[in-house]
Amino acid sequence: MSTDLSPLLQPFSCKSLTLRNRVAMAPMTRSFSPGNVPNDAVVKYYQRRAEGEVGLIITEGVEINHPGASGFPNVPKIYGEAMTGWKRVVEAVHAAGGQIIPQLWHVGAVRKPETDDAAPAYSPSGLFAPGKPSGVAMTKDDINEVIAAFADSAKQAKEAGFDGVEIHGAHGYLIDQFLWEGTNIRDDEYGGSLENRARFACEIVKAVREAVGEDFAIVFRFSQWKQQEYDAKLAETPEQLKQLLDLLVDAGVDIFHASTRRFWEPEFEGSELNLAGWTQKLTGKPTISVGSVGLTEDFISGTFASDKPAVEKSGIDELVKRMANHEFELIAVGRALLQDPQWLQKMRDGKEDEVKAFSKASLKELV
Repeated sequence: MSTDLSPLLQPFSCKSLTLRNRVAMAPMTRSFSPGNVPNDAVVKYYQRRAEGEVGLIITEGVEINHPGASGFPNVPKIYGEAMTGWKRVVEAVHAAGGQIIPQLWHVGAVRKPETDDAAPAYSPSGLFAPGKPSGVAMTKDDINEVIAAFADSAKQAKEAGFDGVEIHGAHGYLIDQFLWEGTNIRDDEYGGSLENRARFACEIVKAVREAVGEDFAIVFRFSQWKQQEYDAKLAETPEQLKQLLDLLVDAGVDIFHASTRRFWEPEFEGSELNLAGWTQKLTGKPTISVGSVGLTEDFISGTFASDKPAVEKSGIDELVKRMANHEFELIAVGRALLQDPQWLQKMRDGKEDEVKAFSKASLKELV
């Protein structure tokens, strides 16, 4: 007997977002935009997921207009000539009944020295990870330029017809490098206390809000873990987490996207709530959860998503239970939708055995 997915299939609205269901496509870097411009293949890639009835598409991370924002080849930009391609993507997703937001991205110190242009790797303190130098520490002029670039790309996204924006503040990239004590050892107003370390993120949110207006949805993605250190923590306790989140709410965040590697794992001792659950409880803001949804134990084990075997709670039943209890309002699905654009339809209709299996050989079919 198939699981009743009705808690995932309820409509959801928040400002400019009016979604047909609560399933989002998680952002996944692809490097399939030659010249950093979305082409026909990119249009079809997102269109297929919208045709699969996904409620919200969150694009792959897209480069804002600032030197050093890029860290990988063929990642689409969110300014200039790329906007013509994005308009076609937006139109295709809307025609299929979905909505779409771009994930605004600056990689910071993750940028590699061999990246094509000559821009340095910018970061708060010239560190890639604790004790690991990389690139240059940002001046206040650099900080102001990055803030302005986020705001400008958000404005261009709105003008292109996107339904909101997501600010990428997770996974050890630039905004997260300011939030994390391990990479932010500044002694000015952008370093030291949690309030100071959050200042850069909050100023970006405020600038984006000013650029797009009050009714345009702003999503903020954050994480405890970093690609530089999976066990890193921004907040050791719910009280610390609340302090950070309150600052971001005051700045103008409408929806949080709490990134975890496994959605079923509790965030703090003494509670089954995951990071998204705690975020929604502490702020009252709708929150997106994410983390190995729809993946089998065989697939999860041994991948970057897990350094230990999956557990029974990783199943769809656990997800449905948590969403029925409104632990979080939306769920982002990554590799399951990458492998099968019709994943949601098949799961809803009890056709789990028809879901396409993931394999490296099938990657060419996933674009």
